[in-house]
Amino acid sequence: MLHTLRKPISIIGTGLHSGRPARLRILPGAAGFGIWFRRVDVADRDNMIPALWDHVYNTELSTNLQNDAGVGVSTIEHLMAALAGCGVQNAIIEIDGPEVPIMDGSAKRFVAEIRRAGIVAQNQPGSYWEIRQPVRVESGLASAELAPFDGFRLGFSITFENTVIGHQSLTLDMRHDTFARELADCRTFCRLSDVTAMQAHNRALGGSLDNALVVDGPAYVNPEGPRRPDECVRHKMLDAVGDLALAGAPILGAYHGHRAGHALTNTLLRTLFETPGAAVLRPMDARVHAYFNRTENTDSGLLRVG
Repeated sequence: MLHTLRKPISIIGTGLHSGRPARLRILPGAAGFGIWFRRVDVADRDNMIPALWDHVYNTELSTNLQNDAGVGVSTIEHLMAALAGCGVQNAIIEIDGPEVPIMDGSAKRFVAEIRRAGIVAQNQPGSYWEIRQPVRVESGLASAELAPFDGFRLGFSITFENTVIGHQSLTLDMRHDTFARELADCRTFCRLSDVTAMQAHNRALGGSLDNALVVDGPAYVNPEGPRRPDECVRHKMLDAVGDLALAGAPILGAYHGHRAGHALTNTLLRTLFETPGAAVLRPMDARVHAYFNRTENTDSGLLRVG
């Protein structure tokens, strides 16, 4: 079955790159509606933006969507990851500006609010994308690929030489509550040397140690350090979940990214859907539904809202 929220959610925060305050409401969506953003501050043209791979128009430091009227919304990846990770397929996201609030730099708050609101099954069967043949894209040293797999397996590896991050890699079977348990609390990260450059180009204006893990060579700048020893690669996996959610339905297959970012994952989806027979949309059967079914139990305080 498809799922949506039991009741609306309201969240207030600040955009990571714009530095602007942002208010959003996540509303239940009708069965088969999908995920849409509504820019409530735009009244002179179409303000509805579908959360789909072919509406991605910019992937510099975040994933940004835009409709045919030129109305956009940016930094959507953490919220999309939370919705996908909680098994919500139908929702309307109302937002009063161009950027989703960054919260603490992870998906933790979004997941907590979704669980607090509750998730309800809808009287309509869902669908999933079955990966039928491998698809791979590359850009320099970076690569991303999807391959057949009887489930959803997510793997990632990163290398940041001469920093405390070093080489990190992880592979997870993403059944049930794996996203909430293993990835949701992992924050976005950057090198201290990148902060000045980003802000000189009017990016990361809302960034701080409260919403990013900052690395300075052999040490973390944040006094508390990382939440997990491999928090950086886990955050890259969180981003990948959000970017892959733009496929419009769960993916039955194995994803692996190496040094990949938003741009390469979106290129991977575009290549997948442009390759005849690489992916087939199938009705959700009981076996696959059982694999992707999420529970609403909070995991030992991990997602508690303070």
